[in-house]
Amino acid sequence: MVFSSLTFLCLFFPVVVGLHALVKNQTARNAILLAASLLFYAWGEPVWIVAMLFATAVNFICARIIHRTEDPARRKLALAVGVLISLAALLYFKYAAFLVNNLCALAGLSFRMAAPKLPIGISFYTFQIITYTVDVYRKQAPLQKNPLWLLLYVSLFPQLIAGPIVRYSDVAEALEDRQVTKAGMGEGFFRFSLGLGKKVLLANLCGEVLETLPAAANMSFCSGWLAAALFLLQLYFDFSGYSEMAIGLGRMLGFRFLENFDAPFVSKSISEYWRRWHISLGTFFREYVYIPLGGNRVKTGRWILNMAVVWGLTGIWHGADWNFLLWGLYFGFLMVLERTVLKGLLQWTPAVLKHLFTVILAVVGFVLFRTSDFGAIGLQLRAMFAPWRVPFSDPYALYVVKSSPVLLTACVLCSLPLRKSAVAWFSRRKRAGHTNALRPYLKALVALSLTGLSVLFLVGQSFNPFLYFRF
Repeated sequence: MVFSSLTFLCLFFPVVVGLHALVKNQTARNAILLAASLLFYAWGEPVWIVAMLFATAVNFICARIIHRTEDPARRKLALAVGVLISLAALLYFKYAAFLVNNLCALAGLSFRMAAPKLPIGISFYTFQIITYTVDVYRKQAPLQKNPLWLLLYVSLFPQLIAGPIVRYSDVAEALEDRQVTKAGMGEGFFRFSLGLGKKVLLANLCGEVLETLPAAANMSFCSGWLAAALFLLQLYFDFSGYSEMAIGLGRMLGFRFLENFDAPFVSKSISEYWRRWHISLGTFFREYVYIPLGGNRVKTGRWILNMAVVWGLTGIWHGADWNFLLWGLYFGFLMVLERTVLKGLLQWTPAVLKHLFTVILAVVGFVLFRTSDFGAIGLQLRAMFAPWRVPFSDPYALYVVKSSPVLLTACVLCSLPLRKSAVAWFSRRKRAGHTNALRPYLKALVALSLTGLSVLFLVGQSFNPFLYFRF
């Protein structure tokens, strides 16, 4: 089940949120959410609940051992058991076939392992379980004494399938006691509607337009760049929309999840871009990989190695294939260049040029992300950077430009921090003594309009993929 399905929007969402709001007892609320979350996950693949239950149980026990003993050796052993067992399932389902098949190919063996079916959301909930055990070990999070409430944290349906990755310390208090208010319900529904609009009205339409462009072997200069830009826009609105829906749902249920995207296309460097894109994943790798490796408090050579490890893992986290590793290392390499060779030059580069180069580099980088076929990647990059070897344009590219100006304009506008600007404008009015009486009505009108329009589009759409289910 996904947020942008009619089953979720017309049945699951109103029933669960409404029932949760009507019940006042905290234990009953948690029980409702736990049952709803397990049903949500089991809707398509009930068998994979077992893997999530097992990993949660193991880390519940390991965290209790860590909390109860002061013996450093026992604490480290319990931490290692919890983390390694959590990672074992992820490594098997996501990477075993990739590793075995590549090793067999190197050895000249004909054996090939079939990739096991990947449990939905395993990359996200595995990282969440790990943050709980590690933070208890670091004494940065309280111990959860009720295994069912720890399972609720792991399986909480708003962020179970595709994040954001929520640290236990950020929701520990809300698991024990949270308030559901009219203001929170209103703000949450508003955020949910914005995310739903991004997913259905922008991401899906970008995907449909992208399908009309030719394959890489037949791309012109224009269609090559259009395909690259449309894919990045589809991915951005798909995932940021889902994250915003998760934040809105959490708010309606009394939780406050941290932001996961912050208008990355306004960035003036690749480093800034990655501080704004998939923030929770970047935070995870910084807190649990980069800093333990020494971060930037080491010599230059070691720092470059740390960056390579972090960005290699960031790439592989998205999928078990060489293109994802190359994609991660590509962005890691650019960040190293920015902080070393190009540091002085960037200080004197006009802001508009830095912004333009950042967007171009991001668009090019996600060409690597789109497919594992290196032949197709090479052909598209040739079309984009060797226009003398391909036609300048083609009928498909011209059709997209002529038929989709409203969509392309909407994508550009919605990639800007408009909501943040609107909030700042209303805040200035409030400080100036204005009442902003129309603001709640405007937000309600926007929310209802976006939700209604999205439902209408879903009724008529057959194209409704969710790209991050792959990861």
